[in-house]
Order: sequence, then C-alpha cells, then structure tokens
Amino acid sequence: MGDKIDYKKHYKQLYLPPAEPAVIDVGKMSFMSINGMGNPNGEEFAKKTEALYSLSYAVKMSYKSNEVPDGYYEYTVFPLEGVWDLIDTSKPPTDLDNLKYTIMIRQPDFLTDELFRSFVERTKKKKSNPHLDLVELGEITDGLCCQMMHIGSFADEPKSMAKMEAYCKEQGYERSALTHREIYLSDPRRTEAAKLKTVLRFHVTKL
Repeated sequence: MGDKIDYKKHYKQLYLPPAEPAVIDVGKMSFMSINGMGNPNGEEFAKKTEALYSLSYAVKMSYKSNEVPDGYYEYTVFPLEGVWDLIDTSKPPTDLDNLKYTIMIRQPDFLTDELFRSFVERTKKKKSNPHLDLVELGEITDGLCCQMMHIGSFADEPKSMAKMEAYCKEQGYERSALTHREIYLSDPRRTEAAKLKTVLRFHVTKL
C-alpha cells in the first residue's frame, strides 16, 4: 500500500500551525459533512459527529473487506472540523443555542460518490444512527485564510480570533466572512480545557 499518510506529518501547515497567526491559501479537499443548528453540547451534535466517524472509519478499514476500493492507501483518519455561524446575528456568539454549523471530516481522494453511497448503506446495516442519511460527500476550497493554533478552552477562542484580526490588519488583509472554521486536534472528553488544541481559521481578502 505504500507509505501511510498521516495528516500530522504530511499536512503540517494545515493541521499543526504555530500559535501565532499566519495567512495561507487552502486548496480543494474532499469532506464528508453534515449540517446542524443549536448547542454543540447536546445529544444531536454528538450523534451527528458519531455518524461522521462511523462512515470515516468504515472507509479506512475497507482494506480488510472483500471490496477494497481502487487506489486505496493506508492513512490516518483526519480530525473533526466545524464551520460555525450564527442563526440570529444580533445575538452574541456566546449564546450556544443560536449557533448553526457544518461539521465534517476530510476524506482520502480515492473515495468516489459511488463508493460513498455504498459505505452509507453498509454502515446503516450496523448502526441505527438516523443522521447517517444526512451525511454528504463534497469538495471544499477555503482559499485565502488566516489561521493559528489556539491552545486552551473553547470559551477563550475570542482572544485568539481578535489576535488574528489584528494580525490581518497589520499585514494588509481583512476578514471577509463572519463564519470561521475550527479543527479539533484534542478530545475534550480526555483533555483538560487549558491543554485543548484547536486550529482556528477564517477567510480573508487582500486590501
């Protein structure tokens, strides 16, 4: 199968940036994704996350099946990511019930639409999660973005976002969208809040 693809080694710029802001150009990638609204600490968010991981691991472990995908290579499952927005923009981002999101997991390039549909059907036979049918496969190109590694609790993210916006202003860029992306490199169930690692990223334009 060749060398194993590990996102922490092969895509460091995207997944292990420094804890200081930088502007990068993020190219096209394939993702499984699912949309939602409301508090991410609730059961619905957990079930949607579970659906993404169930399908992602089904793809990864398919080399053990009788139907190994063409072009399969060994790889590490990519981390969960989320693009966040507000339902009512007049409310503060601290109102968790006012959030809307798209959560996603990047996929290897050998995963086709046809294969994706077959993995959904196979996984539904093993899992009763109703959100499996809502997962979609598609390509996303983020383009020009500012990003940094945020170390600490989710509640402290606004401090890092303010730092990123100040950096952009100094470097001749401006934030071009209120949405932002988060890439979760730590499991909050097993990591204390002060040590959580989350990549923060938002779209920018050059002034």
